[in-house]
Amino acid sequence: MIIDFNRMEEVATPQFKGGTGDAVFRTYNDGTNKIMLGRLDTGCSIGNHLHETNSEIIYVLSGEARCLYDGTEEQLNAGMCHYCPQGHEHSLINASESTPLIFLAIVSNC
Repeated sequence: MIIDFNRMEEVATPQFKGGTGDAVFRTYNDGTNKIMLGRLDTGCSIGNHLHETNSEIIYVLSGEARCLYDGTEEQLNAGMCHYCPQGHEHSLINASESTPLIFLAIVSNC
């Protein structure tokens, strides 16, 4: 099965999960899993949130990110992956002052 993000509409969500600016997504959702191509422009973030009933994998395609995970800070660059298992909390922040953060996010059992 092919998921073609190029054919999907971009949807901007202001202050997603309490973050800053807009989180922009192209989303495939089959009711069980959500697969998103995301973008955070400079100065934008996804707010801290708890994954009570699901988990999330974030793979950085380009840019630099800071991820706050259970009170610790992780630095992510292109080619790196962050995993937030069920029962844990995290946020995602564009750490660059000049380039967008582009990432693939997969949320299971949504």
